[in-house]
Amino acid sequence: MRCSLKSCLKVKAIPPECDPDYILLQDEESCFKDLFKINISQADSQQPECRGLWDHLNCWPHADVGETVSQPCPRFLRTTGRVYRNCTEHGWTEPFPPHEIACEYVSPFPFPSLSLSLYFLYVQVMYSVGYAISTASLTIATATLCLFRRLHCTRNYVHIQLFLSFILRATFIFIRDAVLFSSDDHFHCDSYPVSCKIATSFSNYCIMANYSWLLAEGHYLYSLVSVSLFSQKRHLRWYIVLGWGSPMVIIVAWSLAKYTQENEGCWERRGHEGIWWILRVPVLLFIVVNLLFFLSIIRILVAKLRTQEMHRNELNQYRRLAKSTVLLVSLFGLHYVLFAFLPHKVSEIWNFIELAFASTQGFVVAILYCFLNGEVQYEVRRRWRRWRLKQHLPGEARCQHGSMSQSVGAHTQVSFLTRGPSTCHSSLKITL
Repeated sequence: MRCSLKSCLKVKAIPPECDPDYILLQDEESCFKDLFKINISQADSQQPECRGLWDHLNCWPHADVGETVSQPCPRFLRTTGRVYRNCTEHGWTEPFPPHEIACEYVSPFPFPSLSLSLYFLYVQVMYSVGYAISTASLTIATATLCLFRRLHCTRNYVHIQLFLSFILRATFIFIRDAVLFSSDDHFHCDSYPVSCKIATSFSNYCIMANYSWLLAEGHYLYSLVSVSLFSQKRHLRWYIVLGWGSPMVIIVAWSLAKYTQENEGCWERRGHEGIWWILRVPVLLFIVVNLLFFLSIIRILVAKLRTQEMHRNELNQYRRLAKSTVLLVSLFGLHYVLFAFLPHKVSEIWNFIELAFASTQGFVVAILYCFLNGEVQYEVRRRWRRWRLKQHLPGEARCQHGSMSQSVGAHTQVSFLTRGPSTCHSSLKITL
């Protein structure tokens, strides 16, 4: 039994403008009122062959035989299609085309055996797994660079900031999904909680931070190879200010534009393309400037290699770092340009590819800047060997490996002791 409008308002926790049942009930009552007025005004005239009716989705007025009547799609679907009925001698025909097609209630789908809801479930699971893998790998990479003191340097501090920007990006994606998909109350409505819009804003902020810190990587490497006296600590402070501050300025401007011009949904829609250029222009600028940095880096490295101003080991180190950063900038830049300028209504396959690539970017960053880093690999192996050595040398039976004593004179005695099965049984003494 249907409830009345007042009782629905009291019982339903969903906002009225977001409840399909409430919207349909409004349309039903409005339909009966309109038909009642028409019946009263046409009481003395000939009755039409097709009487007006409410079919639980649309209100159909009276019609004569041979007349075709059209009605817009139900309001709760929020689409612009139309449905038609013909009036015949036998009454109304069935609606055509069906609501599923006319109102795009079920969109054309490349996988006929899967429903649209199942497709979205698969996509959500896919990118959630991708972001989870990226977050785990970036967390391990950050912990590795922080725990080993030999790895503490400005270059790795910049890497850590880049890692954190990707970790925050994944975190806010999870928060947005938790808010957006925690209930079905808002699926057919433009009324979304404020927390969802805030999470979307911070997600875009983290994307901007990804590219700003890639720019910091490029500028840092350019400064190393081009500036003879390079104050790394002072530059690190500026990197932190610009790497986190400039995206904040951009995202505040974008949020204000969305709030005033397109305050709809979860702020993920692209109704006003001009607003999205607030985000696109800075990212494209970051990409172009970074590519210019690396063209200059390649030119400088080639010039120094020809004049032998740089040692081979130092050159190889810069070349590996430049190769990793150029690969990331090219890969991420191509991804951004390719998908940022596609129409927002693209096929489900393109959406799947875009989300799959975006969710695993953090994993690629961790691989290139940490797990394939020769210094990190050497330090991890060194710590592993030390730990294995401690396991074979228990603390109580451990002998002192070396001792040095210097007398008042010019004689220095160095003792090298080796441990036997139970005691330190052999020693080699060298007197200088």
